[in-house]
Amino acid sequence: MSEKSRSTRGVSGESGRVEIDESRSPPVIRLIGRLDARAIAPAWTWVDRADEKWTVDAKGVDGVDGAGLAFLWSLENDRHARVEGLGEEIRELLKSFHDFEIKPAVPPERESFVEGVGKSADGLFRDAASQIAFVGEATVAVASALVRPRTIRWTEVWSLVQTAGANALVVVGMISFLTGVIMAFQSAAPLRQFGVDLFVVNLVGLAVLRELGPIMTAVVLAGRTGSAFAAEIGTMKVNEEISALTTMGLDPVRFLVVPRILAGFVVTPLLTIYSDFLGILGGFLVMMAQGFPFATLWNQLVSVVTVSDVYTGIIKSFFFGVMVAGIGCLRGLQTGKGATAVGASTTSAVVTCIFLIVVVDSIFAAVFNAIGW
Repeated sequence: MSEKSRSTRGVSGESGRVEIDESRSPPVIRLIGRLDARAIAPAWTWVDRADEKWTVDAKGVDGVDGAGLAFLWSLENDRHARVEGLGEEIRELLKSFHDFEIKPAVPPERESFVEGVGKSADGLFRDAASQIAFVGEATVAVASALVRPRTIRWTEVWSLVQTAGANALVVVGMISFLTGVIMAFQSAAPLRQFGVDLFVVNLVGLAVLRELGPIMTAVVLAGRTGSAFAAEIGTMKVNEEISALTTMGLDPVRFLVVPRILAGFVVTPLLTIYSDFLGILGGFLVMMAQGFPFATLWNQLVSVVTVSDVYTGIIKSFFFGVMVAGIGCLRGLQTGKGATAVGASTTSAVVTCIFLIVVVDSIFAAVFNAIGW
């Protein structure tokens, strides 16, 4: 066996072959068949180790893929090899690599504080405008559906009532019950110093009925139901199902939003009443554990709580339910494109719902205080 044959090495691809003859000076690379990723992969290591300029015999090349073109480009530009015998069509493809200019990454420009404030304000105004427009559109759709109740998909409404209401009983009940327990424990000690620890019932009863019951229920629905509505409609938006409904002549607001708003309107007051009961029950159990009989606690509660206190929380719950369902649907309809769009819409729905719950509750507090209710 000659020295030349001993110094010739090669590797086969699916349909190509790269041979390296190191017995000649300068060394020669013979390219045969189709240059694909599998054929040229081992040759990269040999080329990177070489200190000499290579001569490339490309007469036998009859096809290339992207990896083969990159290999030829690297030989000519990085290793300054002389490529001989390359076909005209492949040479034209190789020119596209020469014409390609790799631009360095440009770091993003740092915006000023004033510019950042301006962009944030513009985003808030645009979001407020879209919410106002959606409120008007949803109001018209709900009113039109109530005028013609046969057009409402009642099967979906009751299914949503079960999903948003019955399936949320455990979460709402546990949070409300523990909230009543915590309030009773925390308020009993300081009131006992003045000998009026029986008034813990007043505190728990009024706080739960007027504020904590409807607010805790709405917050749970925001994190559970509002986010679910945003994710469902957002997924439909990403999958172009909303566009398909529009193409078929169906109004997405009336078809998707109205059943969810009606379900929120029905479910939230019922869950609020359930939450009020368990919150007060938690306070009662703490006080009974401290030696107060149930009859005394009940008489104290009835003497303080009025019908208006009960109605206050229930009236708020109607607004909270519609708002949570509407915001979830709005964020779903505003979902953009991309893998993270649905997650962003879901997060935005929860944050917006919780923020608006606090804002609306403060408005109710001011109004009820003004009218003496």
